[in-house]
Amino acid sequence: MPDLRIGVLGHGLRGSLARVAHRPGRGAAVTAVAEPDPRARASAGAAFPGARLHTGHHDVLGAPDIDAVLVLTPDHTHADLGCLSLSAGKPVFVEKPLDITVERCDTLLRTARATGTPLYVGHNMRHMPVVRLMRELITQGAIGEVKTVWVRHFVGYGGDWYFKDWHAERRCTGGLLLQKAAHDLDVLHWLAGSYTREVQAFGDLMVYGANPHRRTPGEPKADDWYTETGHWPPHTQRALNPVIDVEDVSLVNLRLANGVLAAYQQCHFTPDYWRNYTVIGDSGRLENFGDGPGSVVKVWNSRRSGYRPEPDATHTVAPTADPGGHGGADTALIDEFLRFVREGGTTDTSPVAARMAVAAGCGATESLRDGGIPRRIPPLDADLAAYFDHGQRPAANGRPGPAPRS
Repeated sequence: MPDLRIGVLGHGLRGSLARVAHRPGRGAAVTAVAEPDPRARASAGAAFPGARLHTGHHDVLGAPDIDAVLVLTPDHTHADLGCLSLSAGKPVFVEKPLDITVERCDTLLRTARATGTPLYVGHNMRHMPVVRLMRELITQGAIGEVKTVWVRHFVGYGGDWYFKDWHAERRCTGGLLLQKAAHDLDVLHWLAGSYTREVQAFGDLMVYGANPHRRTPGEPKADDWYTETGHWPPHTQRALNPVIDVEDVSLVNLRLANGVLAAYQQCHFTPDYWRNYTVIGDSGRLENFGDGPGSVVKVWNSRRSGYRPEPDATHTVAPTADPGGHGGADTALIDEFLRFVREGGTTDTSPVAARMAVAAGCGATESLRDGGIPRRIPPLDADLAAYFDHGQRPAANGRPGPAPRS
């Protein structure tokens, strides 16, 4: 089986996914990279010996020897570059989020349907072992019918990862309830079995906005911009992005279409970094402790009681054969994308679900910047949703045909 020839747009922080996809002689090889930043371009040259290096995306999308494209650029460019790739007949992987507005996401979905070119979304948390374990327990009925979901996201390295580059600017991200929370909102929807119908939020820029230690416009990030042991407490951060206008703490309430009530909280100045999910059904609850290999999911479902730390069942997340990014989820994500390009069929990630996560994040961001006024989530056109739900295979009449076996 010859390698799929992969073109990559962007080799910054998300370049790790391109490196996972580069497996010469084992199904895929990165053969061209577009990256305007010279330092990132040099990094790509070292990661992909022999690959063509370009400053602009046209050189990659216009190349006849590219079989598929990874869009790993800043969020506000995803829809434009994704549409260009689809229009060029190149199956495309778009890293989350699809883009920073609902309208741009819908344009991307419509372009995929109009061109008949495969579109894949990089929501790798659906492949995280702890998330899959929670979904399996819920599907098996361990807690009955899901009624409410609570998510707390402690972003311990938030000052390093989100306030030293374009992530700190609304024009590039919309806000971190979109950029950062898109993963968690997608997982919340997946576990609850429905999408958000109404959302309300409060948030603020409590810590990093007051820090005066900013880089000058055009000045690159410092070499020590990230550290696991330093930069604590948060006010000791230096060389922050020149512009910081996104919130660093937020609280969100959601009502899903199936009646499930949910809450999501995000904080970028905590000392620890992990996600905590609590899912409560009509006959029990489950909760994860840790989100990597060795973490556990505990289930309480046998009786009422006072506080008891010991659950009725404890399920441990087993180590994966590939301990790569996100507990092996990045490898599983790329595996699914490559299979999808070759064979088609349904996938665990979903462009429709990705659009709905963006819609929830956008609605929450609008609400928190407007005094907490609730927002209704705009629905997706039913025919367009059906096209993706049936494996992106239109029938002769233009409507989706039956889903193929994957």
